[in-house]
Amino acid sequence: MERPDEDTYERRFERVREHVAAMSRRKFLAIPGILGSVIGGAFAVFEIELLKGKKFHLRPPGALAEEKFLATCLRCGQCAQACPYNSVRLAAAEEGIAIGTPYIEARRIPCYLCEDLPCIKACPSGSLSKEISDRGNVKMGLAVIVDRQACIALQGLRCEVCYRSCPLMGKAIALEFRPHEVTGKHAIFEPVVNFDACVGCGLCEHACVVDIPAIKVLSLADAKGLMGRHCRIGTRIG
Repeated sequence: MERPDEDTYERRFERVREHVAAMSRRKFLAIPGILGSVIGGAFAVFEIELLKGKKFHLRPPGALAEEKFLATCLRCGQCAQACPYNSVRLAAAEEGIAIGTPYIEARRIPCYLCEDLPCIKACPSGSLSKEISDRGNVKMGLAVIVDRQACIALQGLRCEVCYRSCPLMGKAIALEFRPHEVTGKHAIFEPVVNFDACVGCGLCEHACVVDIPAIKVLSLADAKGLMGRHCRIGTRIG
């Protein structure tokens, strides 16, 4: 097997090293040996998985815009310690985001949108804005039905799980009645997301009863257009 071009190899190594700069020296010193053995196609796969960073991760309530958040977050973990549900996790190298920064994996443990927002109060740097005191003003992302075939409510079965799990029930998610297009006799109660009210807490994604959730929280940019035909946002309520 041929060795990758040295310029390309060194350039890729430097990119990886930037992502692991926050690791302990012992762990970091082990990386050159690992990277030295990962060449050709295997190296490309490793780099893509580690660096692509395209998977959307929820930041805790009150997080500044990503660029400002990364510049101000101290990686201190105090927001994670303050979370009573262990929803907030600190990113490891394989997460594809800045190491040590807090994030929430909605399918695992969503944000339960505490009334007093303890994670924001615990943040010493302002990367979680203290200007947000009302949980209704949080904007972590936007819930979207990403798989309409998997959503059992859209197949004519009464589900309502995402609707009833929403802490802003009736505001962020409503049920829209319409006749079943196939039978013409049965009713469909379609969950519809109000993108002005949805805070992106992920409780709906966590509660979805199908194995791969039909509703997911996406970044605002993806949810409002970049996902194209692969997702749908419900019409506004009211």
